[in-house]
Amino acid sequence: MHVRQFLKAGVPGALLLACPIAYALAQTPPTQASLVTPSPTWAQAMPPGPDTRVKITEAYARHVARDAFFWAWPMVNLYNKRRGAEQSTELAYTGPVPAAPLNRLAMLTDYVDPDERLVACPNQDVAYGVGSLGLEQTPVVIQVPDVGDRFWVYQAVDLRTDGFVRLGKMYGTTPGFYLLVGPNWQGEVPKGIAAVFRSPSNTALVAPRIFLDDTAEDRKAIQPVLRQILMYPLAEYDGIMKSIDWSTIKRLPNAATGEQEVKWVPPESFVDTLPAVLADAPPLPGEEARYAQVLAVLAAARDNPRLKQAMIEGAKEADETLVAPLFEFRNYGQQLSHHWSTISNEAAFGTDYFTRTAVAKSNILVNAPNETKYYYQNLDAEGRRLNGANRYTVTFPKDQTPPVNGFWSLTLYNEHHFFSPNAINRYSLGTKNKDLKLAADGSLTLYIQADEPADPVQRANWLPAPKGGDFSLYVRAYWPKTAIIDGSWTPPAVQQVK
Repeated sequence: MHVRQFLKAGVPGALLLACPIAYALAQTPPTQASLVTPSPTWAQAMPPGPDTRVKITEAYARHVARDAFFWAWPMVNLYNKRRGAEQSTELAYTGPVPAAPLNRLAMLTDYVDPDERLVACPNQDVAYGVGSLGLEQTPVVIQVPDVGDRFWVYQAVDLRTDGFVRLGKMYGTTPGFYLLVGPNWQGEVPKGIAAVFRSPSNTALVAPRIFLDDTAEDRKAIQPVLRQILMYPLAEYDGIMKSIDWSTIKRLPNAATGEQEVKWVPPESFVDTLPAVLADAPPLPGEEARYAQVLAVLAAARDNPRLKQAMIEGAKEADETLVAPLFEFRNYGQQLSHHWSTISNEAAFGTDYFTRTAVAKSNILVNAPNETKYYYQNLDAEGRRLNGANRYTVTFPKDQTPPVNGFWSLTLYNEHHFFSPNAINRYSLGTKNKDLKLAADGSLTLYIQADEPADPVQRANWLPAPKGGDFSLYVRAYWPKTAIIDGSWTPPAVQQVK
């Protein structure tokens, strides 16, 4: 009996995973499985889930909430971003960032401003766009203009922050109209739609990225492209490429100020938000028992204030002891030479709860590995924390800058993973900079320090650091070549200048 036959017979997928013998039989080819018939009562050996009639302790409720807060953190983060979009009624800039109603997006016309605090680790290599989706309301159409030779990629992630589209220069995507639909949509695809992408959850997020040189000429040249990057409900689709001059949309006061990222996952409201989140993101194979456990405790806490308070306390504990430390890049990832780290399953985390939450906490919304490779650094070559009181160099040997088909950059972030204001308004170096100076041997040295170098060559290659305090370095390699994908290329050491 094959797995499909078990499921067709009404055997829950969770029981297949819970019973090793049945699961093994289910995975065996039909011609072999037919030789062994499972016991007709094997399913009764495992109850379907917790008995909700049983009294549970506050300690257990705290434990379950603590665990759930960790693995559900990214989902609650995106869900609360969606709730923010539901409060928007028009396209606008709220301070330095674009904002759009649900199922629409808004675009920047330049690099993101240093005052941005909605998402940690922004980059100043692209013009960003962003929009939250509620696909149970309607499918949405997203426009792809003729971008020419410029690098571009559209990111779309589900509630788990896993990607579900393939739209970008690396895919050979042609200009046109593309449809994003929810998990249960069965409507008719209109004529003129080039492709349909289905999200596993109704809540999702879209973030286009369009490469932009650090020149006045390119800022002007990119505007016609940006005006045709739109997203709107399917009912508005007419097969005609629409356009918006983003520089003319309303500007509202900055709603996110301070030094740190907006707190998208408050432990105090986690228990109230979680049921809707789990309903929107059905369990992955193997997660059925995990969901049943959490939902049973949530049900018990609904009419029991003591249990609910225990869950809130568990969420607070997880926030402080489990999630907060993952803001530091050195606390997770694949460990590389010279104290760099990276990951290889970005935007495809599945049930890798640790990596998914670590990335969401430190720098949410990473692209798929074939779209962008990321390298993280908190330490110098000797393992000491990077700090603005010191001077550093990063030297790429001849022809050893990150091997990419798109572009690369080295960005500096302060201790809060945002830009540290500086006199020359420079926050990253890389492909976008046309005046970087090579040494006589063809190598490229970048100078990372708070004070401006006196030497003109060093100044051209200067990445300003904060005058005091810790900071991090971050390499992005867009559309990486094979040497990056297979791990044979890694970034050079960050050397402290004595």
